[in-house]
Amino acid sequence: MKINQLLILILLLSTSCLTSAQTSKSKKYIVNGYVGGFRGLVNTEQIDAKKLTHINYAFVNVQDSLAVLTNLATDSTNFRKLNALKLINQDLKIVISIGGWAWSENFSDAVLTESSRKKFAVSSVEIIRQYDLDGVDIDWEYPGMKGEEGNIYRPEDKQNFTLMFKAIREELDKLALEKGEKYLLTTAVGGSKSFVEHTEMGNVAQYTDYILIMTYDYGGKNGTVGHHTNLYADKGDSTMSSADRSVQNFIAAGVPAEKIGLGAAFYGKGWEAENITANGLGQKRIKSVQGGGYTKIKDTLINQNGYKKFYDKKAKASYLFNPVTKILITYDDEKSIKAKCKYVKRKKLAGIFFWEYFSDPKGYLLSEINENLE
Repeated sequence: MKINQLLILILLLSTSCLTSAQTSKSKKYIVNGYVGGFRGLVNTEQIDAKKLTHINYAFVNVQDSLAVLTNLATDSTNFRKLNALKLINQDLKIVISIGGWAWSENFSDAVLTESSRKKFAVSSVEIIRQYDLDGVDIDWEYPGMKGEEGNIYRPEDKQNFTLMFKAIREELDKLALEKGEKYLLTTAVGGSKSFVEHTEMGNVAQYTDYILIMTYDYGGKNGTVGHHTNLYADKGDSTMSSADRSVQNFIAAGVPAEKIGLGAAFYGKGWEAENITANGLGQKRIKSVQGGGYTKIKDTLINQNGYKKFYDKKAKASYLFNPVTKILITYDDEKSIKAKCKYVKRKKLAGIFFWEYFSDPKGYLLSEINENLE
């Protein structure tokens, strides 16, 4: 082969390798979507896998100190179909989420002793092994505090919460040695200051890859109407709950910023206000009403059916108000999502996660995240 031909061949190979590397380049930030498998079969054909880095499958139950698939037929099918999305996005990670609001009642018992923690950790990782998944997410609502009615909780939860992650990490490390793969351990955590006070988040961070702060479901204080997923406090009350305040509290507790996932709500929350003052904000709540998913809000409610759209510039939060029914609906939209993406970059956080994928089936918000967190 002539020298010129050899040089051309080397150049072509180099270009090919570079193109391949650019094609498979991972996203800089995590974009983690929760998918509700508890409803039954998941329509994975509607999931835009290229725009995600992680899917957290919700939920796995906790019974008798074991992680349990209570809908085995649909869960197993869903795992197979979700794994198939890796043909579209080879970097996509599928993680099981254990607990959630409805299935957290037995966590305290499950992690009470060293032997029970071992049992729980082994069963959690066995699901990963059996279905060839990528990690475990813990959504305990809430350690040391009352969550749903009937939940078991005790003061020892504070230390046992940490020890649970230690036990799961040890089992994941064993699987990693066996399979030659890296496995994830994450947790979804409440955004309140009380959650931080009832846990040892600095210690938990040593064992986890990401800590996903549920920066939604805030609402107003003392039974008043307020934003539910605002980035900042509004101008009327600098002490109100906000995503920024939650992030600051977790960082102060020892959680590295680069491990924090910021929560986005793909759904709205609604309340009937006592009166129309300030478009319902800060007024006494009369009752809760259905807010709906963002696709529904965007397509049928924004500046329609008696609702007018407003944007709180200080809080970086959107809301609708109907002065006739006195109903306010608070939600994330493209504008507030863009603000959250900027915040993630500025604060050097891990990225964004959201609940729940099919609350916005048209992908309005995921597209906004994808555009702003490349």
